[in-house]
Amino acid sequence: MKFLAEIDVMPHKELLDPQGKTVANNMKHLDIDGVEDIRIGKHIKMTLEADSENAATEKVETACKKLLSNVIMETYSYTLSTVE
Repeated sequence: MKFLAEIDVMPHKELLDPQGKTVANNMKHLDIDGVEDIRIGKHIKMTLEADSENAATEKVETACKKLLSNVIMETYSYTLSTVE
């Protein structure tokens, strides 16, 4: 079976996000007021083959923990759907 995982990786809320801070501070130069905070992360789409949804979930978890995110500094979440 073919699956599509859509993965979001974001810095922990407790950590400073310098890229997000820079973007938030520069919103005023675009006349965009009222922006309190911006957090910048990654969105990853991964298509994979697996025998079952559980096997696909296991592969996605392994990829997230070992390669796609730094679990010390980032959190991740994902959705998994079948592809036809």
